[in-house]
Amino acid sequence: MGCSGIIEPGLAQPEKETRLKDACPCLTPFLARGKMNSVHDMSTARRERLKHELREEILAAARDLFVREGYASVSIRKIADAVGCAPGTIYLHFEHKDAILGAICLETFSKLDKRMEAIAEDPGDPLGALRRAGRTYIQFALDHPYHYLVTFGEAPRTQVMNGEAHQAGMRSFACLTSCITRCVEAGLAGFTDVPAVAQAIWATVHGLAMLLITKQGFPFVEQQRLIDTLLDIAIEGFRRR
Repeated sequence: MGCSGIIEPGLAQPEKETRLKDACPCLTPFLARGKMNSVHDMSTARRERLKHELREEILAAARDLFVREGYASVSIRKIADAVGCAPGTIYLHFEHKDAILGAICLETFSKLDKRMEAIAEDPGDPLGALRRAGRTYIQFALDHPYHYLVTFGEAPRTQVMNGEAHQAGMRSFACLTSCITRCVEAGLAGFTDVPAVAQAIWATVHGLAMLLITKQGFPFVEQQRLIDTLLDIAIEGFRRR
């Protein structure tokens, strides 16, 4: 009888291994090696998970410090102190402080891209899509204020933006441009200079987003009412008469 003949359907894994060892002692080293490999795989997966979690903690601490103290005033040591690790640990994840800022920018645009792309691909009413794009942009900033302030406040001042983050940012802007292009092609727009209109509308929604985040002491009207009014003015100004 071969080794496979002693394994009955439904046996638990430990019992299967015991029967294999009893019937075929030569398999014992291979079974032991399989266990070691399994433990090694689990250890590797756990290390990778912990490494990812620490990286996220570093980014979160850096975002908070960059907003509260300004990028120029924050050192790697300050970030390490906030995380609760040695400065050398930071360098295992990021080459320098600029790399941390670049990673935050990339993360910001990647999150924004997912929201904007869904709207740009919507085959519905072009003007409605443009309105949703404007609202989505503002709401994203309000949902992720520290991401937004670091990416659009600190990064431009320091001129730190890696190529990948820059490309991600331009993809977000391309989604807005796509919405405007569809309006023009459908004959719904009173302006046909797509680049100029895209930049003007971006400046509009960005301005309100920044004001709502940074000027919380100002007596704004109810937030959604203000956003609706701004989008009404922007869309109606763009619409063909």
